[in-house]
Amino acid sequence: MSVVRAAVLEPGAAGVVVREVRTPDALAPGQVRVAVRASGVCHSDLHVVDGDWPAEEPLVLGHEGAGVVTETGAGVLDLEVGDHVVLSWFAPCRRCADCAQGRPWTCSRTRSLENRLPDGSVPSTDLDANPVAPFLGLGAFASEVVVGESAVVRVPREVPFEVAALIGCSVATGVGAVVNTAGVRAGQSAVVVGCGGVGLAAVMGLHLVGAGPVIAVDLSDERLATAGRFGAQHLVRGDVEDLPAAVRELTGRGAEFAFECIGRASTIEGLPDLVAPGGAAVLVGMTAYDTTVRLRPFDLADAGKRILGCNYGSSIAQVDFPRLARAHLAGALPLGDLVGRTVALDEIGSALDDLRAARGLRTVVVHD
Repeated sequence: MSVVRAAVLEPGAAGVVVREVRTPDALAPGQVRVAVRASGVCHSDLHVVDGDWPAEEPLVLGHEGAGVVTETGAGVLDLEVGDHVVLSWFAPCRRCADCAQGRPWTCSRTRSLENRLPDGSVPSTDLDANPVAPFLGLGAFASEVVVGESAVVRVPREVPFEVAALIGCSVATGVGAVVNTAGVRAGQSAVVVGCGGVGLAAVMGLHLVGAGPVIAVDLSDERLATAGRFGAQHLVRGDVEDLPAAVRELTGRGAEFAFECIGRASTIEGLPDLVAPGGAAVLVGMTAYDTTVRLRPFDLADAGKRILGCNYGSSIAQVDFPRLARAHLAGALPLGDLVGRTVALDEIGSALDDLRAARGLRTVVVHD
């Protein structure tokens, strides 16, 4: 077994601990070994640390990673040693009815949500040989991972690892919410509520498709300013006295699309009020498991408004990740501007604190 450093959360623990874990020397068929070079710090990791999503076993956290393939197992056809890759936290089976219909983000046979590899295995252990499961089948807060082939996507070598890591979750989710889930077209109006990593990626996606006007809403003046640089024409603080009225003043009847990119009950409940008749409210931010919200169904039906759920930006990783990478290299998506700071793995606690306090832009862990 190989010994690597990883950020591990124990059930009931108050935070993560960086310690050594073991990865297998021999790969099973269909597995890929990746030397992780960069890992984005995402709110989904914070949900687990803060207890919003239960952790019933030790977990290597992290699910937004990029690195280099160092070994492939038997039967791996699409990857070679030396490939630069992005990790996908929703490894599809590629065989179920959903996958066959082009919806791998709703794959019914994925084991990722069980924190398992596609074959159901847990590849890592602690130094006493006790299993340490990979969060969402990846466990990307580690210097090395062993994952299933369908969780690994080759991207151009020219993309910096800290940018490639963000493509694996926040960028694919935010841009995909606009392009894939909502299908926003040029000239359509939109409001983005919450300008963290996913929300800013959504603003980028709206700018990419030529939407307008685009309204960004947040409590952070820094994040609002960044949204303006990324293409939002109007910047509105979330604590404005009457947000629906402010959106109507800027759009006429409300936005044709409203994206909630926080995962907070209060903002989800208010989202339909930002939408024009016939428009769509898109739920992008992930809530705690037991969150419920109150909506007025008569208003939704009467005005023909829709509510769209968005998982992973409705993305097909093998198609969308390389496409997003190429768009970045062409200058159409300045993804490097999403990176607020880079930290070492030992600083993961402070990175999670920044995320908890909504400070700064995206923090990326850089591995030596």
